[in-house]
Amino acid sequence: MLKYDPLACLPSSEELPDSDDTPVDNELQDLIPGLLKVLLAMAWPERMDWFFGVDMGIYYDPDLPPIVPDGFLSLGVERFYDENLRPSYVLWEEKKLPILALEVVSKTYRGEYSTKKAEYARLEFLYYVVYNPFRRRKPRLEVYKLVNNVYELHDGNPVWLPEIGLGIGIERGTYLGVPREWMYWYNQQGQRFLTPEEDKKLAQQEVQQAKQKAQQAEQKAQQAQQKTQLLRERLRSLGIDPDSLT
Repeated sequence: MLKYDPLACLPSSEELPDSDDTPVDNELQDLIPGLLKVLLAMAWPERMDWFFGVDMGIYYDPDLPPIVPDGFLSLGVERFYDENLRPSYVLWEEKKLPILALEVVSKTYRGEYSTKKAEYARLEFLYYVVYNPFRRRKPRLEVYKLVNNVYELHDGNPVWLPEIGLGIGIERGTYLGVPREWMYWYNQQGQRFLTPEEDKKLAQQEVQQAKQKAQQAEQKAQQAQQKTQLLRERLRSLGIDPDSLT
């Protein structure tokens, strides 16, 4: 873990650039981390001790440029600073190293399996996740955990992350109207958290099912009432007062 001199005059997050100003060359590099951030807010609605950054600079040395993962998760920090939110993530202010870094590989290789992986290991990020949507012969999702300063690949999909209390994996779904393979968080039973639109659709289906059940119950009640009326009329035709039977 990197250490800093608390007496040193270090720049604040407001004084540092918030990213490396490198444009993404694949929309998924924004959408996938954005989805993971949205799902965390749904999975942890009451928690305020986490932060998920998307294309945000992480400053670990005042004399070096930041590293900028496509996404990263930090636990044990304030979720919000104020209404202006975080301009960047500065380790000597946060005093918490991100627990997970995410890279989404584009058609332009940027060292996700070599230099970036080595850098995250050197900085001691516990988990390093790489998603390559263009792979065909190798797994598109790789989840590494730092063990004795070396990243070890964890098999499976999803992969359970006990230190986070969630699993991470990929499967087909719909987000922003786009049906394709997305990355999701999962609970311990291996069930993925639904996207907002999937959750809304499920809620609408449940409301519709409840209406149908209510209609069916009403129809049954009407049918029972009709049968009772027919029975009363039949008794009267036989000279029997149905009210005398109660």
